[in-house]
Amino acid sequence: MRIDIITIFPEMFEGPFTESIIKRAIQKGLVEIHLHNLRDYSTDKHKRVDDYAFSSGAGMVMMIEPVDNCISKLKSEREYDEVIYMSPDGELLTQPLANQMSLYNNIIILCGHYKGIDERIREHLITKEISIGNYVLSGGELGAAVLTDSLVRLIPGVLSDETSALSDSFQSGLVSPPVYTRPREYKGWSVPEVLLSGNDMIINEWKLSQAIERTKERRPEMYELLKKNNSNNL
Repeated sequence: MRIDIITIFPEMFEGPFTESIIKRAIQKGLVEIHLHNLRDYSTDKHKRVDDYAFSSGAGMVMMIEPVDNCISKLKSEREYDEVIYMSPDGELLTQPLANQMSLYNNIIILCGHYKGIDERIREHLITKEISIGNYVLSGGELGAAVLTDSLVRLIPGVLSDETSALSDSFQSGLVSPPVYTRPREYKGWSVPEVLLSGNDMIINEWKLSQAIERTKERRPEMYELLKKNNSNNL
């Protein structure tokens, strides 16, 4: 997978993309991440990429020309599955959406800033808009990093145990059950005996029941949807 990220703050990605899983994925050649400074595509002598909005209203707006210049250059070099804009009012990022998008070959992610981007960018250049939650950030960079991480970890070969991602929260419509590790006892707090039984069938039944109860308690909307769509009684 190749991910091209258009931003006015490329330095914001140095931490997230130079550590942990994404770093290893890059080193293995399983993903390419290219950062493009939008100012490099501005024809303004001061490299401005924003201007005042027409009509009244506070805040600056990102201009269409540098964005179009950058996207057009990238699209002249290869085909892209999606040109994505990180937006508070975009489609909410979910695990099923991440699963689907992890199969893409090439994507562009545009990080907005200021008051937003010229609407003509959304109308003519963007093919998908994604939000990581119902709140507003100062820019799209953090959202782009979250989206990238959610996709990269699903690429075969990225995780040392490829089955690990399959047991993550939301993959089955449930949140994950509780997990424990050594020591068996700590300050009088014990690991549930069932996990020490060695009986895989009983352990798996316990994990499922815990996942169902935790989903019912913490994500009631997910539980109701699962109950509606599941032929088994939850």
